[in-house]
Amino acid sequence: MTQEFRTDSSGKAEVTLSWTPQQSDLHRPVPVCFTAETSQTQSELRCVVVKVTQSSFTQGKAHVQCSPNKMTVILEKSSMPDIDENFLKLKDPTCSLTSNGTHIMGTISFSTCGTELQDRGDYIAFRNEIYSFERPDEIIVRRRKVQIDFSCEFPKTISISSYYNLHQSDYIFTESSFGSFGYSFEIFNDSSFVKKVEADAYPVQVNLLEMIYMGIEANSDLPNVTLFVESCKGTPDDNPENPLSYEFIQNGCVKDETMKTHSSDQTSFKFEIQAFKFNGDYDQVYITCSVILCEPGSPFSRCAQGCLNTPSRRRRRGLSKETTGHYITQGPLQFVGLADPSAAKTKENNVVIKTKSDAETRSGGTWGFKVFTSNITTVVFGVGFIASLVLLAVIVRHFTRRRREEDRNVLIDSDSEN
Repeated sequence: MTQEFRTDSSGKAEVTLSWTPQQSDLHRPVPVCFTAETSQTQSELRCVVVKVTQSSFTQGKAHVQCSPNKMTVILEKSSMPDIDENFLKLKDPTCSLTSNGTHIMGTISFSTCGTELQDRGDYIAFRNEIYSFERPDEIIVRRRKVQIDFSCEFPKTISISSYYNLHQSDYIFTESSFGSFGYSFEIFNDSSFVKKVEADAYPVQVNLLEMIYMGIEANSDLPNVTLFVESCKGTPDDNPENPLSYEFIQNGCVKDETMKTHSSDQTSFKFEIQAFKFNGDYDQVYITCSVILCEPGSPFSRCAQGCLNTPSRRRRRGLSKETTGHYITQGPLQFVGLADPSAAKTKENNVVIKTKSDAETRSGGTWGFKVFTSNITTVVFGVGFIASLVLLAVIVRHFTRRRREEDRNVLIDSDSEN
């Protein structure tokens, strides 16, 4: 038996006891007794009774490798006898594991596969778990249950952004037939798709009617894979299942008249679309796309099918080697005002995204000069309008007086004749 004793500045103490029960301890109650002492007092003796039982869960041995934006877990098969690796899954069942003769492995991004972000005082942790599952049509099972928690922990005193991209640029998945593969989803400054918007510029500030440039790139250890974007939609938050959404790519077909795709290689997808927002009190939009990787040369793959105006034409995945569809999200885009409609029609317009620093400069400089010029124009127009009214009044008065004099002369002539 080993013990670990810890105290803090507030006087709180914590003791951790560890031991390995033997078969003879099974179902036997074991009392653990203790007292608390200070320099002046001592508590009464207190006991906690621990009963050793046999768990239905197998505690396997795992090794975790932590990287800047992902973690890799490696399980020893020898520590989990009678375990069927085909019935293991992560918190997100769409993410799967790979294996060889001695180990079961999985690579998980900090932003996918159900990974949770936890606050642990001076540390933050990214946690996931591997556990066994049963098919609903099974009446009996002879597989043992497995539950293995694993996590990567980082101190808060360091720059978190060096470990984790808060705007969720990189996504990593694992599937048995494809191994580990990933996607990067970025927003770019212009149609050259060279300079991406950096993480510290999020949320990205944009104007309505401006063109937004985005790109998706796939990374895989398998050669010559093909990327296919099956759907893309905008939502007012980062929940892709939000019923309030606008789908601009559906079943591989472009549905928005302002959207334009750019030529790229088979593992990239680049597009531009005019900025839009949702009706109501919403000032942000997240973009979520469903992406698939396919093996090359398969005429039955989803990638080979392309746009499907009739979804019933879809075939079963078993006929070709491809991944399941995975959601990747980027954003938010935050709206700061309306743009000039004529500028939006010019495709060569490269000023499409305003970062925070660009927006802040509107408080002075050229922006202030434009406002001042606009005010002068308004004043000049007002003075001219008033002057016109005065001139019109003078003319009317002149002709009125002249008419009165003519009428008066006519009356005088009439009296003299009489």
